[in-house]
Amino acid sequence: MQDFYDEITVDVLARTLWGEARGEGTQGMKAVANVILNRAKIAQKKGKFWWGNNIIQICQKPYQFSCWNRADPNFRKLQNVGREDLYFATALRIAHRAVIGVLNDATGEATHYHASSVAPYWAKGKTPSCVIGTHKFYKLAAS
Repeated sequence: MQDFYDEITVDVLARTLWGEARGEGTQGMKAVANVILNRAKIAQKKGKFWWGNNIIQICQKPYQFSCWNRADPNFRKLQNVGREDLYFATALRIAHRAVIGVLNDATGEATHYHASSVAPYWAKGKTPSCVIGTHKFYKLAAS
């Protein structure tokens, strides 16, 4: 049963990475995976957290990862993408490494990120922990 859950977790995480950061390359997808893992670690440490308590809940929490929003153009695409897509195959490898706990964190324990082309209210006055590709990453929750 755990293997089945892990497979689903890898699949949902990979689809999130593909939907959010396929244009950012391997490092960008790894960084988004780290944000999700960092959120999961905080939730586990605290017993629960508003953004979800496990990888699947965190990925699919409404309005947290836009690719899962029904109005987002990536929503339908991420439901249909398969292993034959090179970027999705890469996302699957990254997601597997994340789920088994061997993905290094290059984000400085970031819990949030956004594209450099936007300025969300929650980032105002905050200093990014790192910039990877066209995404800015922030550690906004204590781990």
